[in-house]
Amino acid sequence: MAQLPPLNALKAFEAVARLESFTKAAEELFVTRAAISHQIKHLEDFLDFPLIKRHNRSISLTPAGAAALPKLREGFNNLADAVHEMHNQVSQKTLNVWIAPSFASKWLVPRLHLFSNAHPDIEMRISGDAKLIDATEEGENLDELFRTNDIDVMIRFGSGNYPNCDVAKLFSVYAVPLCNPELLNDPDKPLEKPADLIHHTLLHDETPYTGRPNWSKWAEKFNVADIDFNRGLHFNQVSLGLAAAVDGQGILLSIDALAEYDITAGRLCIPLEQKMPLDHAYYVIRPKGASANQKSANTFIDWILSEAAERMQTND
Repeated sequence: MAQLPPLNALKAFEAVARLESFTKAAEELFVTRAAISHQIKHLEDFLDFPLIKRHNRSISLTPAGAAALPKLREGFNNLADAVHEMHNQVSQKTLNVWIAPSFASKWLVPRLHLFSNAHPDIEMRISGDAKLIDATEEGENLDELFRTNDIDVMIRFGSGNYPNCDVAKLFSVYAVPLCNPELLNDPDKPLEKPADLIHHTLLHDETPYTGRPNWSKWAEKFNVADIDFNRGLHFNQVSLGLAAAVDGQGILLSIDALAEYDITAGRLCIPLEQKMPLDHAYYVIRPKGASANQKSANTFIDWILSEAAERMQTND
């Protein structure tokens, strides 16, 4: 059996080849660019042939480097799976769920006690990550994201196109106007029809994700004219927009599911009946063929799908 090169050098090469950048590889591996360059040189010296061609502002793989990359990626994925299995033999009941912060705080967390009460043996680790965008937007490999971050289940707002993953749709959503109920009691500022929005401050959710609600699209769909739908307060996180709406600072256009908790508590209401269906929806995702934490993950997925189905029946 041939002697294998150092693992760190192979990992450096895999990262550079996959990301097509020494700098990005250094950032991913939390080392300096010089360290990555040193590891690549060390690997090429060990093998006695080049793997990467350096150009002025780019790199490319030699035939040998290109031939090795798929097997190296498979090998590191298998190593990650093995480590995941080790962890789960020690703590088989710990379930790592990644979810967008807004959906976690406004929809999942208010219901989570129901799951914990029904399954006290399953330890939950909920990670709110604002980077949970749709896989089609940046071409990222979700399968690797699961492995790298030791994720068992992921919930995303997106198109549902997640290669190499098992995907179940939670529910479709609508964009709806939202405000504090007290705003409906001001006779000088009516809020009974879309044209009445001219009397109120508009709140904008500008969270950077594809498919988010947009006042201009809403106005176009319902033929609302003679109002500047760009005016008002703009927020880069939907949680800030919801907080402003609860505080009575204006009318927010947002996803109906994110407002359910505040609507039930009487902090928000839907003042206008015009609701706009969104192309994107919420999905629950697992890697295909995942074996780690399978029982706990399936239990959680069955539960959240049941909660989603109950929500749909309630809203019908």
